[in-house]
Amino acid sequence: MTIDQAVQAEAERDAARNAAEDNDEFAVFDDAVAGDVRDPYPELARARHETPVQRLDMSAMPHEEGQAVFFIYRYDDVARVLRDGETFSSGQIINLIMGDVMGEHIILGMDEPEHPRYRALVSTAFRQKTLARWESELAIPVANSLIDAFADRGHADLVREFTFPFPTKVIAALLGLPGEDYLKFQRWSIAILSIHTDREKAIAASQELKAYLAGILAERRENPREDIISDLAAAEIDGEKLSDEEIFSFLCLLLPAGIETTYRSTGNFLLTLLNHPDQLEAIRNDRSLIPQAIEELVRYEVPLLNITRVALKDTEVGGEPIPAGSTLMLMLAAANRDETRFPEPDRFDIFRETRAHIGFGHGPHVCLGMHLARMEMRVALTLLLDRLPNLRLDPDGDDPHIRGQVFRSPTSVPVLFG
Repeated sequence: MTIDQAVQAEAERDAARNAAEDNDEFAVFDDAVAGDVRDPYPELARARHETPVQRLDMSAMPHEEGQAVFFIYRYDDVARVLRDGETFSSGQIINLIMGDVMGEHIILGMDEPEHPRYRALVSTAFRQKTLARWESELAIPVANSLIDAFADRGHADLVREFTFPFPTKVIAALLGLPGEDYLKFQRWSIAILSIHTDREKAIAASQELKAYLAGILAERRENPREDIISDLAAAEIDGEKLSDEEIFSFLCLLLPAGIETTYRSTGNFLLTLLNHPDQLEAIRNDRSLIPQAIEELVRYEVPLLNITRVALKDTEVGGEPIPAGSTLMLMLAAANRDETRFPEPDRFDIFRETRAHIGFGHGPHVCLGMHLARMEMRVALTLLLDRLPNLRLDPDGDDPHIRGQVFRSPTSVPVLFG
């Protein structure tokens, strides 16, 4: 064996070890975070009809001890709560859920007056002209590099080989992180997202991530580049800048959140279209249909089924009294299939009349990264259709399906092409 052959063989062994470790991490992550519920929609529909505002005095969901939990199922009720930041607080995500991991400056957990000021500062890193540059310089090259690995093979599992690594690599590139740190970065993100099953591991991962980012942030303050960390370090409104702690909290949220929902939404998108070949064929023939297909997918299979709020004062929702201090579980998945807003809501139809869904949230906390997620999903489908002719589900695949009771996505999308 020559030296070149030995080097190549070692590189292949390293790649195999990394792939095995990634698969192990992925399996543990998905089981822990998602749960194994295949079809929650009949039960959600029953609850929406029979108990649209459902009170539970005992619940395993995170909430203030001694306070009731209310599950809210109808679209109009969910939207109203999300719009009303004066009555319903987002602070529970810091106090009871993610504060130990992401710090005290999580934008998802902020209320007035802190939230609009912070959102205005961090949103400067998500300008439309910046998004266009990210698409051409980052998202498309990342997607193509992943497809390169299996394009000549004729078959692939699009979850493990594409939808799982794609948003991770994009976010890492947007932050300007070194490419060689990709696997480390991905494992930190997985650990943080698994907070409910292994809190100590999540806290340790967040501390390691914060220490890692501190050096990068300090360097970007001295030598700015064209990346999100540099943008956040320089962001200024009315002479006010973000503190290091505020930037760390935002990045600790962006890393896993920017990966989580996009990975799941893209997997849902691909599997749902592959299961509706007539609609996939329509998109194959007319790519201008992709944006409306994305909106229908996020309505039909929202990646995150619920979000929480806390009542700051005695109020009511849907005619039901809500005492101050109560936790409200807003069931996005039920709201997005409310037949009073979406006719035949259990039917996936990219040609349905467009009506705003609630899959990206609503009101002042509507998802800051939704345009990035849409862009990544559009790039993913466009390039997969461009480069994998006759893309179709593998008939010998092991029953690919979407599952989960908190987050939803497929664990595999086995395909054939060519």
